[in-house]
Amino acid sequence: MAFDIEMIEKVYANMTSRVDKAREIVGRPLTLTEKILYNHLWDGTPSKAFAKGVDYVDFAPDRVACQDATAQMALLQFMHAGKKTVAVPTTVHCDHLIQAKVGASSDLAVANTQSKEVFDFLSSVSNKYGIGFWKPGSGIIHQIVLENYAFPGGLMIGTDSHTVNAGGLGMLAIGVGGADAVDVMSGMSWELKFPKLIGVKLTGKLSGWTAPKDVILKVADILTVKGGTGAIVEYFGEGATSMSCTGKGTICNMGAEIGATTSTFGYDESMRRYLSATGRQDVVDAADKVASYLTADPEVYANPETYFDQVIEINLSELEPHINGPFTPDRGTPVSKMKAEAAANGWPIKVEWGLIGSCTNSSYEDMARAASIVNQAVELGISPKAEFGINPGSEQIRYTIERDGIIATFEKMGTKVFTNACGPCIGQWDRAGADKGEKNTIVHSFNRNFSKRADGNPNTHAFVTSPEMVAALAISGRLDFNPLTDTLINDKGEEVKLSAPFGDELPKKGFAVEDAGFQAPAADGSGVQIAVSETSDRLQLLAPFQPWDGKNISGAKLLIKAFGKCTTDHISMAGPWLRFRGHLDNISNNMLIGAVNAFNDKTNSVKNQLTGMYDAVPAVARAYKAAGVPSIVVGDHNYGEGSSREHAAMEPRFLGVQAVLVKSFARIHETNLKKQGLLGLTFATEADYDKIQEDDSINITDLVDFAPGKPLTLEFVHADGTKDIILANHTYNEGQIGWFVAGSALNLIAAAGKA
Repeated sequence: MAFDIEMIEKVYANMTSRVDKAREIVGRPLTLTEKILYNHLWDGTPSKAFAKGVDYVDFAPDRVACQDATAQMALLQFMHAGKKTVAVPTTVHCDHLIQAKVGASSDLAVANTQSKEVFDFLSSVSNKYGIGFWKPGSGIIHQIVLENYAFPGGLMIGTDSHTVNAGGLGMLAIGVGGADAVDVMSGMSWELKFPKLIGVKLTGKLSGWTAPKDVILKVADILTVKGGTGAIVEYFGEGATSMSCTGKGTICNMGAEIGATTSTFGYDESMRRYLSATGRQDVVDAADKVASYLTADPEVYANPETYFDQVIEINLSELEPHINGPFTPDRGTPVSKMKAEAAANGWPIKVEWGLIGSCTNSSYEDMARAASIVNQAVELGISPKAEFGINPGSEQIRYTIERDGIIATFEKMGTKVFTNACGPCIGQWDRAGADKGEKNTIVHSFNRNFSKRADGNPNTHAFVTSPEMVAALAISGRLDFNPLTDTLINDKGEEVKLSAPFGDELPKKGFAVEDAGFQAPAADGSGVQIAVSETSDRLQLLAPFQPWDGKNISGAKLLIKAFGKCTTDHISMAGPWLRFRGHLDNISNNMLIGAVNAFNDKTNSVKNQLTGMYDAVPAVARAYKAAGVPSIVVGDHNYGEGSSREHAAMEPRFLGVQAVLVKSFARIHETNLKKQGLLGLTFATEADYDKIQEDDSINITDLVDFAPGKPLTLEFVHADGTKDIILANHTYNEGQIGWFVAGSALNLIAAAGKA
């Protein structure tokens, strides 16, 4: 469980010489992002100034973190790599497979029974290969990483898009698919397109009802869900240094919602306080020796427009609390404008539920500030109008807030305290009445609010806001309640007003915990046996994907032309489907069932060109596969937005899809497609999307000449015999073409392991 201070000191020892050399080569001051990236170059030598957003570069991450839903497939792949142990420190965290329903003790017991097979598998694989294992109930992966493993100046990858949370401690922490994680766990380099840089200058200081969450809600409103694609966001300024470390984590966490590769802050006093409070004074001592290397050079922040590709400035003193949504996290509404916006758009005003927690906002400070609002309501005699639930971020957080009376405060208002796990944030919520499909509003402090994400009801209008605002809106029961100006009626019929929230950044008595839930791996795992039943519906050993046959693709069928937003939730839903994340055949039955068919505006209804009948997307894909007919998926902008789940790439590959052609990709999903041996292509001319017809057959006529920088030619042959010739761009380099030729990146790793 302990952090590896020797590894951290080595990172810092290398940093001074490598950053100095990089600064000399580049010939200018460096941002923090550049310093960390140059220090983690695979070959250790910053030999050139990389072209931002163009060049793929090999890096050497310091550690890997996996959550249980994605760890299953990642570890099933790692078992094929032929390695005796992981090459870098790696942890697995059981936080996704616990459903919120009744309360922590009951829900955890149910999960330990229902998912015992999966938890035992993850535990044994971790034990065998030298991986730290965090048991169910220990907490949410990103909160545990922040408390135990994150450190300023480090480079980490994780099999969850919100790995970026660790940027709150000055890391570059990046969400990836399981195949990327397998590369690093196997001792190989990790490849990333050198990012563009976005600087966010924060002036002023937060006060009153405004919280760190409002910073990223404002940034999301400015940049939209794809405005950060291909970029790393670096926050700086007096406003940045005035915020808590966990507040910084919240901001970085939701950077995934703007498509950013990751986000980070420079090392400062708040990080020192947090590291010390979480038992890592050794890290503070080491970091202080190289403090100037753990933030940007002074000239960068003095003249940011010179060094960043884009600069955004936000005055925290003027920033209002925001409520973002519904259905997308980038639709921002200041609290003062919500009354008019809700009325104009017909959003349900009554708030049914208020939910606090998830990896985004589950720190001690978050819980304390929200509890201060609840405590006021109790003392003022106000009865809550909505139901209320919280998910503490870790067992350490839960134990500490119970000791300090914060949980007791919540319980005075009938709050349900769910397990230290993701719960409703990722669809693991057995919400009573959700199956009725009624139009309703909920508010939460999570990061995503896509349709059906929390409770499976497409008519649930979910709004994202800060924990303190969730508390206020749930107590009032109204979406258009503005706690800065509005009053409530108490049990005596009096008008009362809530005061601004307050809460300690860190516990005055320090953090405490009896059993954090960590299992250290065996010193020698060679004797550990891993058993996967052939009859299991939860776990399935993987068979390698077939290599490319060296020929052009002919006679492929259009599987679906997806219209509008198509996130990884649409491609491979979470919620009840999480139970199949370790079984590729079974999980493939959810492939693209949430995507909207452009030809009939329906979900999970596409034409089977072999029969002329309409059927579910997975059923049609299986029919094509059984007939030996390849298929192709077409999509819209920002295809694959959202979670890092590689199942959204593995399922199409498993069901015979050869290529995915879209207007634009989200970063992680494009990489995942490449890793699994699929063709990830973009329209050279976006208007060509409109030329594609429902009965099309597709030929890729020059795949035999597949090469970096060379577009591919696709013939879309229509039912009447006419055809449209469409050019498709791609971003494959020589190495990635090698993945395609081999059938997947894992096939190459496995071959190398046997050599």
